[in-house]
Parts: sequence; structure tokens; C-alpha cells
Amino acid sequence: MLQFKSITLRRGVKVVLQNASFTLQPGEKASLVGRNGAGKSSLFSLLTGRLQSDQGEVEMPPRWEIAEVAQDMPETETGATEFVLEGDRPLMAARAALTAAEDADDGLAIGEAHALLGEVGAFDASARAQSLLLGLGFRVSQLDAPVNSFSGGWRMRLQLARALMCPGDLLLLDEPTNHLDLDALVWLEAWLLRFDGTMLVISHDREFLDAITKVTLHLDETQVTRYGSNYSGFELMRAERMEQQQAAYSKQQEKVAHLQRFIDRFKAKASKAKQAQSRVKALDRMTRLAPILMSADFEFEFREPQSLPNPMIVLDDVSVGYGDNVIVSNINKSVLPGQRIGILGANGQGKSTVVKTLAGAIQRMGGHIQEGKGLSIGYFAQQELDVLRLEEGPLEHMVRLARDVGPAAREQELRDFLGRFRFTGAMVGQEVGSLSGGEKARLVLAMLVWQRPNLLLMDEPTNHLDLTTREALSMALNEYEGTVMLVSHDRALLREVCDEFWLVTGGEVRPFDGDLDDYQKWLLEQSKEMARRAREEDRAMLNKPVAVAAPAPAPAAPVNRLKLAERAKPLQKRQQQAEQALEAAQQEHARALAALGNTGLAPAARAEQGRQLKALDDRIATLEAQWLALGEQIEAILAG
Repeated sequence: MLQFKSITLRRGVKVVLQNASFTLQPGEKASLVGRNGAGKSSLFSLLTGRLQSDQGEVEMPPRWEIAEVAQDMPETETGATEFVLEGDRPLMAARAALTAAEDADDGLAIGEAHALLGEVGAFDASARAQSLLLGLGFRVSQLDAPVNSFSGGWRMRLQLARALMCPGDLLLLDEPTNHLDLDALVWLEAWLLRFDGTMLVISHDREFLDAITKVTLHLDETQVTRYGSNYSGFELMRAERMEQQQAAYSKQQEKVAHLQRFIDRFKAKASKAKQAQSRVKALDRMTRLAPILMSADFEFEFREPQSLPNPMIVLDDVSVGYGDNVIVSNINKSVLPGQRIGILGANGQGKSTVVKTLAGAIQRMGGHIQEGKGLSIGYFAQQELDVLRLEEGPLEHMVRLARDVGPAAREQELRDFLGRFRFTGAMVGQEVGSLSGGEKARLVLAMLVWQRPNLLLMDEPTNHLDLTTREALSMALNEYEGTVMLVSHDRALLREVCDEFWLVTGGEVRPFDGDLDDYQKWLLEQSKEMARRAREEDRAMLNKPVAVAAPAPAPAAPVNRLKLAERAKPLQKRQQQAEQALEAAQQEHARALAALGNTGLAPAARAEQGRQLKALDDRIATLEAQWLALGEQIEAILAG
């Protein structure tokens, strides 16, 4: 088991943990939650030995293998599959042992190295690595692409795949969902549910935590409290505790009354029906969560828009993309006041491209976009650096925004406004480049609120927000009078905010008739269909020589398919012989590997067995190359 025993940890003058204790049993999957800056990552560093405690001790089995996601951005020409394989430390050790044994021409060591390779699963390792990459959204054509050819977000996916590749007894995941789209996130959940080791995960995605964890460790005020529940259960138990604090509870009831008055006033008014329904959602959330929000002492609201054009935007046969590459075309949509639109679709289908085009960040490639009179767009970019300047501080951003966009304001008014978003004192002048991801996200939110937009375009706004700030954002969006268009992998936010969905797929945008549960079912069906097609293509390739010999209408310049098939027959026979020989060699290799496990073998016999395995490896590689070469020749002949 894993035990923290009376741990005290200081980082500089700050006490992160004070006499903290908790226990995780083998195989338990737990989340570690707490405010940004509470010390969650420091606790991970204690587990990996990068930090040492000032007092107390961390106990775990000495043979436990720890796997974690590296946070650095790798710069290497190594191919993606090989990079992921390198995360399997036992496999790398076995490979190194075999290389050393072969260099020394030590038959005994070669045999032992082959046995070790069998134990660590070397023979299907590449397939397992590629399965991880495909599950996380990489295309087949990218499996061997060099690591440094990928963008930062994709490199972090590579680091995640590398961590999952390691057969760890303890898996540490720090924000694993930040760079994933909804498709990859659903796949990751399924993979982690099958993982049989102990897992500790830091995440701000409540539905992800609910799906994969059954224990919650809450880090607050230097203490770690264990709850035997997933995140939603933890919320309820903690909310019950906090409701006992009368001041926080009274403040919550005032907000409940405010929302209820709005619902009672407008629920029967057709033009306000959606807004009233949004308040019902907010009220349902607030009655359970407000005490937690009070403890975070952070909440905000979007100011009422000055106008609500109807329609907001009309898209007429619009095409979007980059350079000469059209990604989505024939978009014919109208965006109306008060709509709450969630934009769904797999990675690379064009969700962000559509949003960027609507925001004016990139030019449309065709068609016409008609904006309503008085339209004011607030754009939250997926990469905050798209709208922030690293060398300027929060106050400089607000001063420029008030001057260039409006509304105008005095400096003190802007300082007071930033204080509501936790930018106080010297922080208002701190360079944005030195701020954390969460602080940058809060600054972008502050800039959006200031502009009083009537259309919010939000592309992954929760990537760097902690759970309480995400809840505050959800509440603010439910209160918002304008229109929201949202791209997010945060299913809780999508469920709470959106009442309709657009699906971007296959180069088009179409309505999705269903909710997020229906979308996940649709994803599963799509995955099954792709697998079915892949199997059919494989069968078609295997049967291709027979298929092309079937009668077909003659082309303008006729090709004698029968003669081509006759020419290919000798090669097909040789390929079949190579395939049979390959199968026999693989079976012999398996028998030799099993025999090597016989502890009664004499050293000389073990050495001889090792040399046989090396010879069989070479023969298998030769036969595989021969089989592939014959296949290429056959295809060339049959193609005419």
C-alpha cells in the first residue's frame, strides 16, 4: 500500500503540508483535488523523490514501478512509436541487455535476454504503443513521424502515451485531459478503467474524475482528507459540512432567492423561456455547490449586453480552413439571441477553425458572413497567448482594452475590476509570461467580461481553470443574457450550459440531435464502423489477385487481366511459401522461448538455446521482408 505518515513539507516560507497523513490501498484509483497552488504537484514530487519531506515519511513497496507524464516538451527526431516505447523502462532494459549480450557474443546472456524480452512483452510492444497513439487521436500516417514535427499539444499527448506505456504499479497523472478532445478523453477513460494498478490523478474535469476514481483526496489548508467516493460524492459530503457554517449558507440562500425570482418572473414568457431554463440549471447546481464556491472566494458574472441583434450572425455557404486547405465547407447557419450552442467533433475536423473564423481571427475561404447590427463578439482562444502579450501585465492589457475597444475607464477603476479576478497589488503589473496557466485564463475572462459582448465564442476555456473556477464560469454563463458558442472537452460545462449541439464532421457542420450521452454512443458506433471497414480493406487486399481476375468491362486501352494474373501466380506461390515458413519460424521461436524458461537447463544448453533464438529472430526478420517485397511485386503486376 501507499502511506503518507505525518508529512510536513515546506516550499520556501510556505507550508504546503503540515502533519498530513493518508493511505491508498493497492489497485485504488484516487483523485487529488484542491485549489491551484495548494500543493498537489508538490505531493506528486514527494512520491517520485524529486522533493524530500521536512518531517514524516512516505511508504510504498520498494519494487513499485512509478509511471508519470513528463511535463517537458521533447525535442527529438525519434519517431512517435519508438518515443512511446521508450517509456516502457523494463522493455528498454531488456533491449539493452540483449544488445550487450550480442556485442559480447555471450550465448548464455543472449538466451537470458530473450527470456526477459518475452517476460516484458517485447513481441507485441510496438502494437500496444501504436494502439495508445491511435486512441489518443494520432493518425496512422503519424505513427512514425518525428516527435519534433508535432505541435506542443500533440507532444503532450505523446508524453501521456509514453506514461501509459510503462507497466507501472503506481500511475501519476497531472491534468491528463488538458490537450485532449472529447473523443480521446472518452478513450482514455476506458483505458484507465482497465488499468489494474494504483492511480492518483490531478484533474479539473469533474466527469472524468467521476468516471475513473472511487477515492478523493482533498488537499486544503496543508491537510489531506480522504473521502471514499468519486468527485461528485466528495462535493456532496463537503457541501454538507460547509452548510453548517451559517454565514456561507445564508449568502447561498440569497443567491437562490435571486435566481428563483427570475425563474418565477419569466418562466411563462416565451422570449425568456431558455434563459429561465438556464436559471433552473444554475439553481440545481447552486443548492449543492455554493458552499464550495464560497470557500474559493471567487465568483464573477458577465455584464448585461447593450443590445441583442436578431439574428446575431448568418452564415451563407461559408468555407473555412488555412492556406489552400479547405477544412469545412457549405456552412449555412443562423445564430440567434440567447442560443447556447455546443460544438462537437473529433480532433482535426475543424471546430476551432470555425470558431476562429467567426471571431475574425482568420479569414473565411468562401461564402458570406452577415453580422447583425450592434454585434459585439467576445473570443476566448484555446491558446491564451493568441490574445495576450507576454511582456505586458494585466493592467496594461486592461488599459489598452478600455482605450481601443471600450468601455473607457480610469486606471483605479480597472485595478478594482482586476481585483475581482484575483489580480491584486503587484500582480497587476506582473508580466503575463510569468503567470500560471490558470492566471492567464482568468485574465482572458476578465477581458471578456469588460467588453460586455453579446456573443461569446469560447474555445476550450477550462483548460487551465481549477474546479471551483470552472464552477464559477458555469454559473456566470448560465446567468449570461447573450449567446454562447462553446468548444470544450469539459462535459460538465457542456451539459450545464448548452441546450443544442452542432457536429463538425466530414467537412460539414450539421445539427446533432441528441445530448452528450448520445454523442458518446455515436463515437462508439463510428469507432466500430471504422474497425469494420479496416477489416474489410484487409480482406480485400488479401483477396486482390482473385478479385482482379473477375470479368470486368474493358477499358479504352484494354489490359489482359488474365495474363497479368498468370504472371503473378509464381510470385503468389512464393509469397504463400514465405508465409508458411514465417509461421513455422514463429512457432519454433515460441517453443524455444518456452524451453528457455526451464530452470534445469545446464549453462551450455542455455547458451545454445540463446544462439538459436538469435538465429530465429534473424530468420523471422528475413522472411517478413521477403513476404512484403513479394506482395509489392504482385501488386505492381496486377496493377498493369
